[in-house]
Amino acid sequence: MNLRYPIGQFKFEAPLTDDERQACMLKIEETPASMRAAVAGLNEEQLDTPYRPAGWNVRQVVHHVPDSHMNGYTRMKLAMTEDSPTLKLYHEALWAELPEARTAPVDVSLDLLDALHFRWTAFLRALTHVDFQRPYIHPDLGLVPIDVAIGIYAWHGKHHTAHITSALRRPA
Repeated sequence: MNLRYPIGQFKFEAPLTDDERQACMLKIEETPASMRAAVAGLNEEQLDTPYRPAGWNVRQVVHHVPDSHMNGYTRMKLAMTEDSPTLKLYHEALWAELPEARTAPVDVSLDLLDALHFRWTAFLRALTHVDFQRPYIHPDLGLVPIDVAIGIYAWHGKHHTAHITSALRRPA
């Protein structure tokens, strides 16, 4: 198994059909419950287990997901309210090293993820077919329509949930 990409790297097959778009939105909607189930009952030692050598620990992964998804939600709202806005990137690796990401209880981020994804899926379900083509400009990826972004974040939640579950299945 590839420890860095346990479900494989993100691949996008454009354009999305309505069924594929609905499937992506469902994955986004299910991410909080999947993440919560992946860490249910873990003790502090397990939360501090890296998902791969020199990788983040489970706690950092849990805190990273709402950090990333808050940015994703904001990016999509900017795409809906501005004409092709250029994003400012954030340094996710540095965010994951901040003290609260290394020590805070995971329940705080799981609760944040619940609320964020409730709002996010409500926002996405209200969009029209045309709205999904509205883009933002990512400094590294270029023009990113909301359709592509929902694919990225649907994959992202599954990707990090798999980091957690695979880390805990490996022998110590």
